[in-house]
Amino acid sequence: MTTIEDFQNGQILLIDKPLEWTSFQAVNKIKYALINKVGLPKKFKIGHAGTLDPLASGLLLICTGKFTKKISELQDQAKEYTGTFYIGATTPSYDLETQIDETFSILHIDEELIHETVKQFLGEINQKPPIYSAIKIEGVRLYEHARSGENVEIESRKTTIHEFEITRISLPEIDFRVVCSKGTYIRSLAFDFGKALNSGAHLISLRRTKIGNYLVENAIDVNLFVNSLK
Repeated sequence: MTTIEDFQNGQILLIDKPLEWTSFQAVNKIKYALINKVGLPKKFKIGHAGTLDPLASGLLLICTGKFTKKISELQDQAKEYTGTFYIGATTPSYDLETQIDETFSILHIDEELIHETVKQFLGEINQKPPIYSAIKIEGVRLYEHARSGENVEIESRKTTIHEFEITRISLPEIDFRVVCSKGTYIRSLAFDFGKALNSGAHLISLRRTKIGNYLVENAIDVNLFVNSLK
């Protein structure tokens, strides 16, 4: 049984974040459960190592106590994702948060073109974050600019795609597995992949399966973790 001292000395909790939860909500749920059920002080340290969008599920590393010092190191680890691109349509958010704004032909797309296009994204690439993201420009988050209808110039960033595998093709859907560096936006990868196919694409599902050597198979659902506390 994990004690108050264990959490204060430091724990890395492997949490399987549910769909439609923010990472902040998951951390808060666990924080208040540890305060109310375990007896930790209200100001004990807790945080997560890498945000997951509400429309993504999967591995969220939550650090407590002295292990919050490890957050930066954990965030730098390579991450693995699986998910699905929808080919032939784009959305402003590059995922299902917003409605389709443009459609494209997919009649010219076949398996050979898909696998050839994957090669363009391996290694170090330039990527623009989505306008619907939490990055701040002049102190305001990008999604706030987007929701107010403002046009903001976003600079591209270098990121690295270590592995990019297509696991299912059933157009207009394509399933994938990606291993990438810190700061990679899989939504942007979906958008750019669609453009490279001379079409369009957006992300319709995403699951983080690995961070460094930590696996989602070893993670626990937020509510199960909270219910396990005594």
